[in-house]
Amino acid sequence: MTANLQAAPSQDSSSRQALLISTIAFTVCFAVWTIFSIIGVRIKQELGLNETEFGLLVGTPILTGSLVRMVLGVWTDRYGGRLVYTMTMLAAAVATFLLAFAHTYEQMLVAALGVGLAGGSFAVGVAYVSRFFPARKQGTALGIFGVGNV
Repeated sequence: MTANLQAAPSQDSSSRQALLISTIAFTVCFAVWTIFSIIGVRIKQELGLNETEFGLLVGTPILTGSLVRMVLGVWTDRYGGRLVYTMTMLAAAVATFLLAFAHTYEQMLVAALGVGLAGGSFAVGVAYVSRFFPARKQGTALGIFGVGNV
């Protein structure tokens, strides 16, 4: 019985740690995913984009993020959340870095595709966090994780 009592806090601690780190990672990914809604107006002015071009630029990462969730969800089940989350964040970081070197509309669109990968982090995080909590605590845990949408 003593072993069970000692194991429980460790499980609780690792669950809280996974939730905290995943929530922070999701917050960062969400900020990256929506970056064009922040910098898009300036890009529109600098590149002289019309409304259609601007809408496509802002919408591209959102669409990419939504579609890539299917693949990332499958990969999370197959390879584990930690690996897939790390790879997703690295890919989004590279795309965000390369965005600094984009000077044409076409380059911005390619960067937007890469930045959109960050939007797929939601599927990874939900699957990853859920595994750390019993069914009766998953609603609370996922609610906390969802705060990353700020």
